[in-house]
Amino acid sequence: MKQVSDKTINRLSLYYRHLYYLAQQGVFTISSRSLADLVALKPDQVRKDLSYFGSFGKTGTGYNVAELKSAIAKILGLEQGRKVAIVGMGNLGQALVGYKGFEVLGLKIAAIFDNSPNKIGKKYRGRVCLDINDFPKIGKELGLEMVIITVPAEVVQAVTKLVVGAGIKGILNFAPVHLSAPKNVRVNNVDLAAELKSLSFWIDRGGRGGV
Repeated sequence: MKQVSDKTINRLSLYYRHLYYLAQQGVFTISSRSLADLVALKPDQVRKDLSYFGSFGKTGTGYNVAELKSAIAKILGLEQGRKVAIVGMGNLGQALVGYKGFEVLGLKIAAIFDNSPNKIGKKYRGRVCLDINDFPKIGKELGLEMVIITVPAEVVQAVTKLVVGAGIKGILNFAPVHLSAPKNVRVNNVDLAAELKSLSFWIDRGGRGGV
């Protein structure tokens, strides 16, 4: 298989999300042009992204929605239902607990953690907040695979060390800090402030930014 870029994987996630809703609506087939229109891309880009992983669809017929959705889920490793934990029950963490988009992608928020006595034991969207110090034990018991970290920058590295030591292989980090992690651990960083600065920059230029 050819080397696949992060941008391609991100686009596959977009395709999957739209295919999920199309399947719920009873749509049976979709053309590459129609799928491209849904995600504001060109049909050639959709076909190129999918070609990395095999042959999908038929000329003149398009893609079978259910089959393509299932194939992309397998590519992204979503068909088995990944178990995710959220560490940090501040405002952002609390908002993410209630985010329904995780279910669409086959991801399950299986546990939430914090170190504050005021939050440990409290329920957020029906889930009891657990003590972060118990993460190694609970993480293995639940089979957690990924962690979303929404803690302050000054403690994010310590949290990373703790969850990595418990066997976590994927981290989504919201702190504006470069994390040190083993090579076999994937870290994706989300810097909301930087994204807003980028939007501000492009607003002054008429919104003409690159993707």
